[in-house]
Amino acid sequence: MQYMLLIYTGAEGQAAFMAQPAETRYQPWMAYTQALREAGAMVGGNELAPPATATSVRVRQGQRQVQDGPHAETKEMLGGYYIIEAPDLDRALDWAARCPAASYGTIEVRPLGGM
Repeated sequence: MQYMLLIYTGAEGQAAFMAQPAETRYQPWMAYTQALREAGAMVGGNELAPPATATSVRVRQGQRQVQDGPHAETKEMLGGYYIIEAPDLDRALDWAARCPAASYGTIEVRPLGGM
């Protein structure tokens, strides 16, 4: 079964991440991604651009409405995601707990629907 690991961080967590030396900041992420690949669990994933680059679309009464920037004020932002293959939710939760951002943010785990 496939699961999406949605990676949320708040301003504090993001500041702590950015305070790390640039040359070592991404090492835990590269190791985590490599572990997913080696286990055959990696399906895909990516870092997202900052919320200020977002564009939201709604259709109301047949009219498209476009809004630049983040749609809602939140304390945490969605910073990236992984799509993984795991035999069950418990194994997906194990992978989520190993994600570097789990120590300073929140990892939301959702099964992907089989459309």
